[in-house]
Amino acid sequence: MASLAITVLGHDRPGIIADVTAALALRDANVEDSSMTLLRGHFAWTLVVGAEATAREVASDLSFLESDGLVVSVLPVTDEAPERDEDLQSFVVSVHGADRVGIVAAITGAIASYGGNITDLQTRLGGGLYVVVAEADFPSYADPEKLTAALTAVGQSVGVDVSIKPTDMDVL
Repeated sequence: MASLAITVLGHDRPGIIADVTAALALRDANVEDSSMTLLRGHFAWTLVVGAEATAREVASDLSFLESDGLVVSVLPVTDEAPERDEDLQSFVVSVHGADRVGIVAAITGAIASYGGNITDLQTRLGGGLYVVVAEADFPSYADPEKLTAALTAVGQSVGVDVSIKPTDMDVL
């Protein structure tokens, strides 16, 4: 069974998820992982499915969505897992402050400079307040105190407050 990555993007309407999953079910494709959100009235869904069908066949099955103005992509996913440190430290990095260009670039750049890999990222703008919540895995050798100090300093340089806390893995 092959793994396929599918994205569906466009103006939101009721029934998009039902339409996609019904077409996938006809192919006996199993939704394994997915993440969906609405961004200012736009539907954005990324999913990984297990299927006997090819990416081209599934893309053809979902092409009817284009009549609604939705953009669909289907790509094969390799099963190769990158080598990873088994003793990763996971943190939630929360950022809030006045909106301005460069906040996400500065914070994510600092995370990357400490070997951090962002596993989830959410941003929201409301009433002039900008909020970023990032979950990131860091190598076991990363010093949490130095990481906190560095991210706090980067936050100050772009005028936002940053807090870091270990992820509670038991919740998952």
